[in-house]
Amino acid sequence: MPEFTDRTDAGHRLAQVLQTKKYDDPVVLALPRGGVPVGLEVARALSAPMDLVMVRKIGLPDQPELAVAAIVNGDTPQTVTNHAIAEHAGLSAQDIDRLAKSQLDEIKRRRGIYLKGRAPVPIKGRTAIIVDDGIATGATMRASLLAVRRQAPAHLVLAVPVAAPDTLKRLQNDADDVICLSQPHPFLGVGAHYDDFRQTTDQDVMRLIEEADRVLQSRNRD
Repeated sequence: MPEFTDRTDAGHRLAQVLQTKKYDDPVVLALPRGGVPVGLEVARALSAPMDLVMVRKIGLPDQPELAVAAIVNGDTPQTVTNHAIAEHAGLSAQDIDRLAKSQLDEIKRRRGIYLKGRAPVPIKGRTAIIVDDGIATGATMRASLLAVRRQAPAHLVLAVPVAAPDTLKRLQNDADDVICLSQPHPFLGVGAHYDDFRQTTDQDVMRLIEEADRVLQSRNRD
């Protein structure tokens, strides 16, 4: 039976654990699209601002759902390659760079849609909590952790409802804290652990970002 009803339920349960940590000056960084509903519940519980880590999976040309790498946009784009998959598929570093270009274009498009020119939330010196709806291969999460680490947070936290145990172990050294509610074995994919895992749309992401802003503004007025 799935552990979580949907991403909102997962976010609420993840937030309950994160609240006990009493992190100083937190900012929630959600991975779009599926991490945003989870991130909203965390941001709401922690009275923290929410921003996005604009990361894209780079899939194999003939198996787009299998991540050979991931890329995060920024002043200097950060690419993390799954070398075992790349070697098995016969892809060189140049091949990865070529595949990454289209994903950088998509990141730029989505950032414009989602954030509408809004300035990034400052991360330096704060507790940065990176949130997604789950971790399978870990390529997108590792790229996100490395990219955010370069922005000099005081503390870097990886927080997810569910993850593949082996993948989570490989990510341990990339974060200061790792919070994961469920590490099932065997791991059957992130969606298998949700009763409702329908796709999060661009419209959902925009609505949830606006809701996170409204919640924070209301708390600040109070």
